[in-house]
Amino acid sequence: MADTPSHPSPAPAPSPAFRAEHDLLGDRDIPADAYYGVHTLRAVENFPITGTPISAYPELVAALACVKQAAALANRDLGLLGADKADAIVAACEEIRGGKLHDAFVVDVIQGGAGTSTNMNANEVVANRALELLGHAKGEYGHLHPLEDVNAGQSTNDVYPTAVKIALDFTAQRLLDAMEVLRDAFAAKAEEFADVLKMGRTQLQDAVPMTLGQEFATYAVMLEEDRKRLGEACELIREINLGGTAIGTGLNAHPEYAARASRHLRRITGLPLTVADDLVEATQDAGAFVQLSGVLKRIAVKLSKTCNDLRLLSCGPRAGFGEINLPPVQAGSSIMPGKVNPVVPEVVNQIAFEVIGNDMAVTMAAEAGQLQLNAFEPVIAHSLLKSLTHLRAGCLTLAERCVTGITANREHLAHLVAHSIGLATALNPHIGYEQATAVAQEALRTGRSVHELVLEKGLLTEDELGGILHPDNLARPHAR
Repeated sequence: MADTPSHPSPAPAPSPAFRAEHDLLGDRDIPADAYYGVHTLRAVENFPITGTPISAYPELVAALACVKQAAALANRDLGLLGADKADAIVAACEEIRGGKLHDAFVVDVIQGGAGTSTNMNANEVVANRALELLGHAKGEYGHLHPLEDVNAGQSTNDVYPTAVKIALDFTAQRLLDAMEVLRDAFAAKAEEFADVLKMGRTQLQDAVPMTLGQEFATYAVMLEEDRKRLGEACELIREINLGGTAIGTGLNAHPEYAARASRHLRRITGLPLTVADDLVEATQDAGAFVQLSGVLKRIAVKLSKTCNDLRLLSCGPRAGFGEINLPPVQAGSSIMPGKVNPVVPEVVNQIAFEVIGNDMAVTMAAEAGQLQLNAFEPVIAHSLLKSLTHLRAGCLTLAERCVTGITANREHLAHLVAHSIGLATALNPHIGYEQATAVAQEALRTGRSVHELVLEKGLLTEDELGGILHPDNLARPHAR
């Protein structure tokens, strides 16, 4: 019997590469596998500005998901959203908060429209993932709509600033932790150097003796002061305008929506968020952003000053101060053999310069707001998130790659103290102003040390001089 010819099964039809979506400007083809939609596509085309998508700030993406989740729960509670839709939206938001789908948040971080493109991007990603969870294809918005369902009871003008504030708080907590690491690194060095005598300086001139431990303890105290100021600024950004919708009047939102949504949002974020007493004021007022930016500038200025000190104290190694040694982390020159540069303090200096510039951007954007809305919050968000993120990286890098490895040139520091004219100031209460002045002048004239001349003239004994210069006597606490 002849073989029966076989006929292969027909190949499955290829999935379409695109799906069609519609907005007020017309129809557009969207990549079939994209979680974003037509509004996001137009924003990507309209704003090729920084090349930095909002996904570069995962805290912002997570914060948007927190807001959308809280809104869905509030609308479900009020009977404005069916349980099946609300559950799907909540599940999609929880996935996003867990780190999924962040690559679908593609709009540029700087955009026109007061953040509308960011809100639309979030609405579309949440909607399309929720559709999948309900068993539908992306883009089948008849079953669950980005605006009618995901954005129900909301406006960009309350969603975006609320999400930005949550993202700033999340990011600020990470900076607070990094500042604590750096503070502890300086405090450890302060303890290690507590017995190392050195000369203090004012206006770069010899002043009076101190310990290297005191110098490093100061850096730790400065950081702790700034941690407190940052914590205070975080309290201000926890006041939100969710429920205010377009201009703060709550138009199109249920009267109970703001209270219910904020309650869910507090639980979801773990933050003590409060709804502003006056939502019209809160929708247009960028003062909390300016306050936070000012604190970040303060941190940057003081960090930069600290790094200037580290570079100055370590300059040399032979022709400079040479009081401390920064750990070598890379070769310093392509032409000068053996040269090592203070590259870690230098990079922190540059972060500080950037933060100071970001503060000006925030200031101008906040000032430029008009009437019931500030349209420039995207650049405010971008500037503040950059400052927070880069300061955190700078603090950790400075602690781990520099401060923990610093060593003291003890013999050199002792020599500088012994030969400094400033030593005469410390002896003034013990030998009198005229004697101290005479010793200082002779030391300058002859090049001999104050220490040596005081002993030679019998003004003090070795034990008396050692007691005066003992580190414990140079670090007396202030009377309280």
